[in-house]
Amino acid sequence: MKAGFINIFGLPNAGKSTLLNALMEEKLAIVSPKVQTTRHRIKGILTTDKYQLVFSDTPGIITPKYKLHEKMMEAVSSALEDADLALLMVDGRDDWQSAHAIFESLQLKVPAIVLFNKIDLLPKEKIDEGVAFFSTTSYAREVITLSALSGIPRKKLINALLAYMPEGEPYFSAEDISDLQTRFFVSELIRETLYSLTKDELPYHTAVSIREYREKKELCRITADIIVQRETQKVILIGEGGSMIKKIGTAARKSIESFIGEKVYLELFVKVKPKWRDSELYLKEYGY
Repeated sequence: MKAGFINIFGLPNAGKSTLLNALMEEKLAIVSPKVQTTRHRIKGILTTDKYQLVFSDTPGIITPKYKLHEKMMEAVSSALEDADLALLMVDGRDDWQSAHAIFESLQLKVPAIVLFNKIDLLPKEKIDEGVAFFSTTSYAREVITLSALSGIPRKKLINALLAYMPEGEPYFSAEDISDLQTRFFVSELIRETLYSLTKDELPYHTAVSIREYREKKELCRITADIIVQRETQKVILIGEGGSMIKKIGTAARKSIESFIGEKVYLELFVKVKPKWRDSELYLKEYGY
């Protein structure tokens, strides 16, 4: 039996969450074309009779601008200290030198594999150049090319990861797919809906707090607060005659039902909490 921890790092929008979902064959991390979608460290636990791999998706590495960003980067820092293997993910279309500088700054003490992502969007010459570039770095044990969105060579990739895993007993029960509670994933699915249906900067000003999560015999009742910073944002989220909040609620409810496999009654409220992203008290209340 092999068991180990594999932590995924990269710049925003490199494809880390898409990779985690593909490896787990389960939607654990929300995905959006907008940057800075992932705010938490999300563990995915993949168990068979031969191995247990514990993946951690981490927020995209950025320079913090407010306390929420600082909390996100703390999640990255904590992930540096408890891995057996690091996956360094890079969007092949990005500036490789910037990604290289970030990867070097991590000062990893564990083996690392560079995942050169989004090859479906690149010509072969560019892919070959990227592989050559990262192969010469001091931190990369190997470079693997893939397209997390159009489909990863899952079995081949897992076999490559297992080569770096120590032998040992599983850390989690075989039934566990994450160390996080269902209500966390519910809040994330609501937040994903906000990223999908709202424009410009609004998603970055919102948080979701689950006020009630009650499972009954035939229905799961969920009450959630959507937190915004200004009254004008609240007006936008509610929409004319409540049209936008109804649209958000319908889309989020369908996503949650698909995830938990139960019928859901979802009630959403919009609350204004000025400067919540810079408040230690609010950030703690909202799970950051």
